[in-house]
Amino acid sequence: GQPENWELCLSGQMHGATLLDEDGRPLRPAILWNDGRSQSECALLERRCPSLHMIAGNLAMPGFTAPKLLWVARHEPDVFARVAKVLLPKAYVRYRLTGEMIEDMSDAAGTLWLDVGQRRWSALLLHATGLDLHHMPRLVEGSAVSAVLAPEYAQRWGMTEKVVVAGGAGDNAASAIGLGAIAP
Repeated sequence: GQPENWELCLSGQMHGATLLDEDGRPLRPAILWNDGRSQSECALLERRCPSLHMIAGNLAMPGFTAPKLLWVARHEPDVFARVAKVLLPKAYVRYRLTGEMIEDMSDAAGTLWLDVGQRRWSALLLHATGLDLHHMPRLVEGSAVSAVLAPEYAQRWGMTEKVVVAGGAGDNAASAIGLGAIAP
């Protein structure tokens, strides 16, 4: 038989940039993790924010999200000016499934905008890319409830009305958990 309570958990490739307008519509095709065009923007980001490594816990590399936004600001300024929210691809899927703009900590850590020690978006790092806190989705832990599946999807898929969607994880974090690598 079917379970009484359904739960979904999302995982997806990290570091991508899905840029949405004020109505929640994509402004351009997503820039994925393997897009390396933002090498010079990495150097610019490190000059703008010398404390980047300490706050974000990562080096600036073209695969991360923040340099991608600097690239868009430089090469597609009309698109950048219309950005209302920046979601990673998994968060965009969650948005489409639930209507909520939410990101988990593992994917957030791959943006270079997360203060990993404080487990919150860094206004300083966002400012270095021309963004602010209002551009970012709400953060949740991967094991926390993030939202509820929209009823039309639950019905379409033969589930109960209230299907909980967990925060989830980026692909590498989910793989580590799947392998049992959860302790030092």
